[in-house]
Amino acid sequence: MADYKSHDVEEEKGMRKAFKMKLYPGMAKEYEHRHNLLWEEMKEMIHAYGGSNYSIFLDPETDLLFGYLEIEDENLWARSADTEICRKWWDYMADIMETNPDHSPVSEDLTMVFHLD
Repeated sequence: MADYKSHDVEEEKGMRKAFKMKLYPGMAKEYEHRHNLLWEEMKEMIHAYGGSNYSIFLDPETDLLFGYLEIEDENLWARSADTEICRKWWDYMADIMETNPDHSPVSEDLTMVFHLD
């Protein structure tokens, strides 16, 4: 069996990141509703910290979320977690998904094993 090592793929635009999170049962519609009304301050923060082309997909059979995001710089993106608006969003979402004690989503990075432009 192949031993895949985690790595970020650097491109002219930056890096592609993928991760998974988990909703509580029955919360898919509420999760989608809240994201359809994503606060302007969150959109601005995501862009200000180098995030773009952000998508989240749902596996309705397992309530697993798959996130995809392009970032300019890993360190810059990591600092977005310390913003007031990010913390406020985490608090807002904590009742519908698995979170850590600080209300950040339980998130697991995924390893890229294939890409085709």
